[in-house]
Amino acid sequence: MRRASLYSTSPRVPAGPKHGPEKPVEVHPRRKWRELYSAYERRLLIAAIVGVAALALASHLRPAPVASLTQQHIDEAVARTLAEQPLPSVAARVYEAVKGSIVRVRASSDALESDEYLQRAVGSGVVVVDRGTILTSLHVVAGAGRIRVVFADGLESDARIVGQHPESDLAVLQAETVPDDLAAAVVRPRADLQPGEHVVAVGFPFGIGPSVSAGVVSGLKRQYRSPGGERLLADLIQFDAAVNPGSSGGPLLNAFGEVVGIVTAMLDPGGGGFAGIGFAVPIETASAAAGTPPF
Repeated sequence: MRRASLYSTSPRVPAGPKHGPEKPVEVHPRRKWRELYSAYERRLLIAAIVGVAALALASHLRPAPVASLTQQHIDEAVARTLAEQPLPSVAARVYEAVKGSIVRVRASSDALESDEYLQRAVGSGVVVVDRGTILTSLHVVAGAGRIRVVFADGLESDARIVGQHPESDLAVLQAETVPDDLAAAVVRPRADLQPGEHVVAVGFPFGIGPSVSAGVVSGLKRQYRSPGGERLLADLIQFDAAVNPGSSGGPLLNAFGEVVGIVTAMLDPGGGGFAGIGFAVPIETASAAAGTPPF
């Protein structure tokens, strides 16, 4: 009998009862990686498409970088705007602000005289209270038998003197009839007024107007004696905006359109007209004469 080898390679079959032929054991082969990819490739493809779309959308919605704003950019923009749309002059802005408050003052020696050629004086005035209170120069209306005022919209009304201040050549008028939308000028104390500042005079020189002239403050606290020598005015504003007979009583305004004085006189040494030196009563004095605060 052959002895079994300890190193035999033949498989051993366990002993036991035989119930029939044995079925072969099925061994499932391991899935290859390509088969796994095939199973998930649809999901991977969809995820990849969604990711690419999201990145594209994010890059599209990302705000474009904004260049930093410098002073040079601002200066260039302002220069372009000014070149295309120049700003109005100081005088134009001032007149626009005050034009509804300027009145023509007509005085006649006889209450029955209404003909313009028989009127003794033509001057100017400015509305300081919207009920029809007007500041003007006393020498325009002193001794008049009848006073008429013409408003900016053309309405003409009788007026009466309700106050006067001879020391400052000021008179306060009250119109009997006023426009429905009458506007009062804004008054400003002279405390911060300085030589060299822009000023504008508005009135009716020689009855022509309203006329606008511009200049600067030439000096403060000036004195002026009337040509006849009977009246000395003190603490006046000197200015170089053109004024002439008929300008008296009109407002002197600062660059903001605020009344800083009432035009009262001009220096005319040769009798030839305006010589570049005009005088105005400070609005503090004028407002005190009208019984209204200066601001």
